[in-house]
Amino acid sequence: MNQKEHWEKVYQDKSPNEVSWYKPHLNLSLDLIVKFAASKDVKIIDVGGGASTLADDLLLEGYTHLIVLDISSEAIQKSKERLGERADEVTWIETDILRVDFPQNSFDLWHDRAAFHFLTKPDERKMYIKALAGSLKPGGFLIIASFSLEGPLKCSGLDVMRYSSETLSQELGNDFLFLESINERHQTPSGTLQEFIYCIFKKALNYSWKDERYDYLDWPLRRRNLALS
Repeated sequence: MNQKEHWEKVYQDKSPNEVSWYKPHLNLSLDLIVKFAASKDVKIIDVGGGASTLADDLLLEGYTHLIVLDISSEAIQKSKERLGERADEVTWIETDILRVDFPQNSFDLWHDRAAFHFLTKPDERKMYIKALAGSLKPGGFLIIASFSLEGPLKCSGLDVMRYSSETLSQELGNDFLFLESINERHQTPSGTLQEFIYCIFKKALNYSWKDERYDYLDWPLRRRNLALS
């Protein structure tokens, strides 16, 4: 079973409020986005946020350029049904984040809660960081939440990575400036406690495509019509 098949099955078999990462409202994510995205017309992408209620709450806050990306069409459809007519105010992208090519400097803020930590292979993380580095504007903000070093070793039957602010900073490289981290103890719908760490980074203003660590120059930015304008 490949990744897409896995996540489609998860959302076919369970409702969004039954998966272990479910929260009725992502209050910490929302507070951080409001803090670092003061203008309501900034472009915000939520990676892996298909069935999350974060888009609902961001719409209520008045944000007008929201993009939600998820590999699962089932997860996205559940959010569209929940939002009703307001779903048309969000750009939905059904794809694997490791396969997408965004236009350069597409986003002002990139949010990821519980997606990056599923990337257990170095090549997968390299591809993710390429997508992030190419599409987040210089000076833009990254909010990424993963299992902390005290978090579980598996989730949804899959192995995961665990991070501290130091190891996540090392993974991202010097072009992402660490600002702060916040620990969160998440209670799953079944009552299990999971330790998360939220890390906030700012992409360097003098960011250069010449960072050979990730061979950015060999990554073609093929522009797709993703309705990002």
